[in-house]
Amino acid sequence: MLIIGIAGGTGSGKTTVVRNIVDKLPAGEVVVLPQDSYYKDSSNVPAEERQNINFDHPNAFDWDLLHEHIKLLKDMRPIEQPTYSFLTCTRQTETVHIEPKDVIIIEGILALSDPRLRALMDLKIFVDADSDERLIRVIQRDVIERGRTAEAVMERYTRVLKPMHLQFIEPTKRYADIIIPEGGNNTVAVDILCQYIKKNLLIP
Repeated sequence: MLIIGIAGGTGSGKTTVVRNIVDKLPAGEVVVLPQDSYYKDSSNVPAEERQNINFDHPNAFDWDLLHEHIKLLKDMRPIEQPTYSFLTCTRQTETVHIEPKDVIIIEGILALSDPRLRALMDLKIFVDADSDERLIRVIQRDVIERGRTAEAVMERYTRVLKPMHLQFIEPTKRYADIIIPEGGNNTVAVDILCQYIKKNLLIP
């Protein structure tokens, strides 16, 4: 089993990198744990206050549960992955049943920030991208998927995303074994990464 952490700023192209890895490996070999699924439940917070939650701060995540789930998968035991709604900012009652696979990918903005998680990882990756490109992707995603206006997204980017990126996300780059510039568009880096995975898992 290979446990891979893939971090990078919001809109850097992490999801594209992960999707390319999954597509290039044999079917059924990879399971992806999105860090977004492990946000703390905010149902106890009044609905009008939930939009003020800082989702880019390490304190927003349930690190203990994520760490426990990675250890269970490493021990070849299944987990029930939580699901999180960005529309209501609450953890849902539904879970996703996850069986252990040869490749476990932990993907999220702060995937490399927790030392306990890093200790479980065989490979640590940071997906890098220009800040302007990331902003454009964030606007496109949040308007379409999360029902926010472009003005609200840009205000939040300036007030929260950018300072949190500089304070918490960018510094984790130093823990990376591999840095992928240009995000998911860097097909050469993704190809090399897939070759590394296949070699270590003895996949032809």
